[in-house]
Amino acid sequence: MSSPYGPQNAPAGDVGAALMMIDSRLKGIHAGKTTVDPEQQELIDQFTASLGPKGASDVLDGACTLIFMFMRWLQKAHEDHDKDVIEYVVPNLVASMRMMPKSVRPEAIPTMAGLVIAAGTGLSPNLWRKQYGEWTSKEMTPLEVTAFLLAEHINRITDDPDFATRMITEALSRSDEG
Repeated sequence: MSSPYGPQNAPAGDVGAALMMIDSRLKGIHAGKTTVDPEQQELIDQFTASLGPKGASDVLDGACTLIFMFMRWLQKAHEDHDKDVIEYVVPNLVASMRMMPKSVRPEAIPTMAGLVIAAGTGLSPNLWRKQYGEWTSKEMTPLEVTAFLLAEHINRITDDPDFATRMITEALSRSDEG
């Protein structure tokens, strides 16, 4: 039975812009930076400000699409080992977010865990979230952190610091060809 929250009913959004933001964070962490470079943050802030409301909404949808795609990949990887993706990914994600109280307020963690569980069960994270109302500004950083942590988890599993970004880039390239 089809769900109104299925991914086929969700806008993909601006996956490229969302991926650029996540990839920028990944590269910063791998370069040994524990804080965001002020110059890099200024560029991200300028880019975000230039988007306008529609563009920002598209990037938000793009981040949710990334979460969905990352969880689908993780689901397949875990199924290959007869493991449940939700059982193995969600507790690690929640534990990581709990260690980031400046970026992820405790009250945002259940929503972010819900997004990941929705994606892990084949639902669109953004449609699942929208049933509870509009996104809040306090959820934007936790949303980015969620996509970042999933990408980093994939990169660790594959022992390749660029795997998650490359996987999405290749998927976007294939969709442009078709």
